Amino acid sequence: MAAGISASASSRTIRLRHNPFLSPKSASTAPPVLFFSPLTRNFGTILLSRRKPRLAVLFVLENEKLNSAIQSESEVIEDRIQVEINEEKSLAASWLAEKLARKKSERFTYLVAAVMSSLGITSMAILAVYYRFSWQMEGGEVPFSEMLATFTLSFGAAVGMEYWARWAHRALWHASLWHMHESHHRPREGPFEMNDVFAITNAVPAIALLSYGFFHKGIVPGLCFGAGLGITVFGMAYMFVHDGLVHKRFPVGPIANVPYFRRVAAAHQLHHSDKFDGVPYGLFLGPKELEEVGGLEELEKEVNRRIKISKGLL
Repeated sequence: MAAGISASASSRTIRLRHNPFLSPKSASTAPPVLFFSPLTRNFGTILLSRRKPRLAVLFVLENEKLNSAIQSESEVIEDRIQVEINEEKSLAASWLAEKLARKKSERFTYLVAAVMSSLGITSMAILAVYYRFSWQMEGGEVPFSEMLATFTLSFGAAVGMEYWARWAHRALWHASLWHMHESHHRPREGPFEMNDVFAITNAVPAIALLSYGFFHKGIVPGLCFGAGLGITVFGMAYMFVHDGLVHKRFPVGPIANVPYFRRVAAAHQLHHSDKFDGVPYGLFLGPKELEEVGGLEELEKEVNRRIKISKGLL
């Protein structure tokens, strides 16, 4: 039986696979080194002590390279940003200088036009009044009734033009004629704007009335002459207060220091702010319109603001 067992055991083929994790048996008679033996611990300590300085040096070098690269890149970006900022500043400065020069040229152009038209119209009106009455008094008879009608209607026409301008401003300029008046509510490009056409249209009836009254005698021609004279006076006053004082299209000198004209300018500025649905639509009676809609507080604020601007406080 023992022989049978040994025979069966010897007849079996036993195959052993090579395990890479198992080292071949050493022929030395030295005792095996255990994993947690003092020798293994010392050997691991030696390996760690050898590798640690090398890893630390490499890490520092890599950090220094990375920091230098980031720093150089950030410096390049900062230089580019600074160059762009300087370019934008130079462009803004040149644009501002060009804009100021253009505004100065526009103001000078409009000033020349305003002075020439004012002097021309004023001199023509004075000469027309003088020659008309001197021509009518050639026979030695002074036409007092005709003179009274002329000067009375001159004052009435000047006052009436304020109400006409208020009505036309509301019913026409901000309605069917808005496509022309809109240029006055936008930043102006150039010395003139489309809205200036209304000043020319008002000058046409004034010239016609003055011409008819100048070349004819009687009460009716005297009234026509007075009406044309009143429209002319209102137009000149409107130009100086509205275009010069309010919108600063040309300097007006001491007019800006007149308290009532300052309130008129402030009231018209509120018209452009649309705080009270466009009120006031008139010019010289604008403060009265604001009082009717409860805008006196805003009017005083605007007056104080304009005073501070004139004194350089804003």
